[in-house]
Parts: sequence; structure tokens; C-alpha cells
Amino acid sequence: MKPHVVVLGGNFAGLASAQKVRELCGESVRITVIDRKNFLLFVPNVPAEVFEGRDPSKTLAMDIPSTLDEDDIGFIQAEIKAIDPDAKRVDFVPNERPGAAPESMSYDYLVVAVGNRLAYDKIEGFAEHGHTVSDFYYGNKLRHFLAHEYKGGPVAIGSARFHQGDGTKDIKLYGGHAFPTAEAACEGPPVETMLSMATWLGQHGKGGPDKVTVFTPASLIAEDAGEKVVGKLLEIAGGMGFNYVNEAKDITRITKDGIELASGKNIEAELKLVFPDWVPHDFMKGLPISDNEGFVVTDVTMRNPKYPNVFAAGDAAAITVPKLGGIGHAQSEIVAKQIAKDLGKMAPAEADKPLEPVVYCIGDMGNNQAFYIRSNSWFGGPDQVLKMGHMPFLLKMQYKNLFFKTKGKMPEWGLDASKLLAEKLFAA
Repeated sequence: MKPHVVVLGGNFAGLASAQKVRELCGESVRITVIDRKNFLLFVPNVPAEVFEGRDPSKTLAMDIPSTLDEDDIGFIQAEIKAIDPDAKRVDFVPNERPGAAPESMSYDYLVVAVGNRLAYDKIEGFAEHGHTVSDFYYGNKLRHFLAHEYKGGPVAIGSARFHQGDGTKDIKLYGGHAFPTAEAACEGPPVETMLSMATWLGQHGKGGPDKVTVFTPASLIAEDAGEKVVGKLLEIAGGMGFNYVNEAKDITRITKDGIELASGKNIEAELKLVFPDWVPHDFMKGLPISDNEGFVVTDVTMRNPKYPNVFAAGDAAAITVPKLGGIGHAQSEIVAKQIAKDLGKMAPAEADKPLEPVVYCIGDMGNNQAFYIRSNSWFGGPDQVLKMGHMPFLLKMQYKNLFFKTKGKMPEWGLDASKLLAEKLFAA
């Protein structure tokens, strides 16, 4: 009987893992993907659609079942309830219609790519007074607010504190560099939203950057991009008139009049645009594969040390910091290579290349411009690159188009081409 690879989660990391396992292992495995929804949510482009006044749900959803069917990969739409790594079993409840009975599925290999809960429900006052751009519902809620309710008052944009967990304490990167600790889960989106918001204000005659305050729980916003890159960004932002608050510690409460921070500082704002703590799903907590927060513990080949047949990729993995799609994609390839190695489909020398995380971030700035960041210095690497202009915006839009056209199977040369275009040929 063919080994059964069960992938939990069908968004970026889950889809990529399933497709790559099929590519490298061929028909020697059976693959099943389980996700609570039947579409992939293309999160990175939600802000761009919202600030252009478009409904992101019409352009940024990709059907999962038909995409997987092209590679003979099974799909189950269900809520995952439990993982038993000793019994090699996943418990779930089909959720197409309410009232389904609990089901179980056995696996030979498990890939945990379920992402996380975005803990907006932990932020007091968010439902009544907060906004964000992390999915279609919230994107459209903000779009409606900007079009019909916003009166042109001050804007606050920033992150709640991230609770990283201890799952990376033994990880060494780039020649022995200790794994860093983040105060925010991912601050590319706040920087992107800050710049796009200022452009939107100007386009609609409601002011400019001086109306926007960006805040971070850390001593430095987007610290994972590297001090040189962030220093340059802050210099540019300060010159444009943005207001900046660091060491906010956390969001205590959102009110009608603004944001109260754990540092004791309050930011006056009519529009409060925030990003939450990234929290593991409840079923991940307390498992022998998880750290003290509920993130999956892995080594640098994305394999759990206690259960070698369990892998993780994307935001659910403890080693994914910041919670960034580019890192998750690299992990998905490593997962597939490891399974291929176990099945005799790939030589260990090729399969065992460790994760070397790189922060890749292309953020929309409005006016058909974007910023491009490529950096690994936070992890102990040598690179910090920042470019801004029309070419990064074109790359961001074309990446999305190519992703949908290829059903997620991005060509191997894509990343190298992006680096060449953004950093060499058309660099500002």
C-alpha cells in the first residue's frame, strides 16, 4: 500500500507542500489535503485591492479542490480537531454543512501547514472600533469605511505583541547564529499599509503622511528586515511626515477615539488599522510535537525531532519567524525533499540542505509603486537590500498573476528573475 501523506492546510505552505511532494515522489505516495475552506486566500494583495476600491474576494481566491485534482491529490473540507502523533491519526469534522459526525484519518507522513489564528478576538474593542486588511471580510469592511464613513481624521497603524514560544531555542542559523526573538509576528503589512494609506489620503484630498502614526511593540519596526534597511525606511518615512511610536509593548484597548498601548501611551485616531498576535490553533496546544505556545517544533529540515514522520511548514512552524509567505514556501520544498529522501527518490546530499531563512517582502505603496526588501541579516546572514519604485510594484502584481495562472506552481527561475529585475536592471 502506498505511504499516505496528509497535509493539514491548503493555503500557501500546504498547497506548495502537497504539490512538491507529488512532483518529487510521483505516484509512489497517496496525498490528502484537509482545510476548513475550499479556496486559497491570496493574502499579500488584499491591501492593494482595498486601497484601489476593489473587492478582494473577486480577484484573490483560488479554488483548492480543482487545483489539487490536477495532481491527483485528494481534498477534504473539514475542521481539524486533534492530532495524535503516536497513533498517526488526525481527527476532523467535515464542515460543508453543520452537523457532520467526527471522522479520523491515518497517515504515514503528516505535514502541519494550518497557519495560525489571527487573535483579533483578544484585542479589546477591535470588533467595534478596529480595522485590518488580513482577509476578504476585513478588507471589505475597511473599504466600506473609507468610502462611506471616514471623516478624514488621524490614522493609527501597528501591531499587537507576538508571543513566539520556545520552539526555536536549539536552532542555529547561518554558521551558528542563535535564532532571534521577535516582538511582532510580521511587520511588512503595517509598513505597506502605512505607505498605501498616505497615498490614499493624498488621492482623496484628505491629507498626507503627517496624519498617520505607525507603532510597533518592538524597539524597531520591521526589525527582521535588518537595521540598515529599517533605518533607511524610517529616514524616508520621517522625511515624508509619518509619525512613529516604538516600544509600544502591546495593544491594551481600541476605543472610538484611538488606541491605548501597554507602554502607557495613547494614540488619537479615527481609523485604527491593526495587526494581531499570531496564535496557534487550540488543537495544536499541549501536543508532544508543539512548543510551549503551540507552534510545531522542527529542526532545520522541517522535521519534528521526536516524531520524524511529522513535518511543519508555514506559520504553524516555530521556526517560521517572521510569519512570512516566502519562508513558508522554502520550507515546503524542504519538506517534500525530506519525504522524497525517505522514499529513496532523492539523495541525502540534496535533500538535507538546511533552511536558510530570507525575508522577502514586496509591499504596495500606492501610485503603482512598491518597496522591495531582501534580507537575511536578522538571522546572521550578510544581505540587506531595499529598493523602491515602479518595478517592485510590477513584480508584486505579476507574481500574483503568475501564481494563479500556474495554480501555485511558480517556476524555479521566478525568484532569481525577481532579484535581477528589482535589484539590478531597474533599481531606483
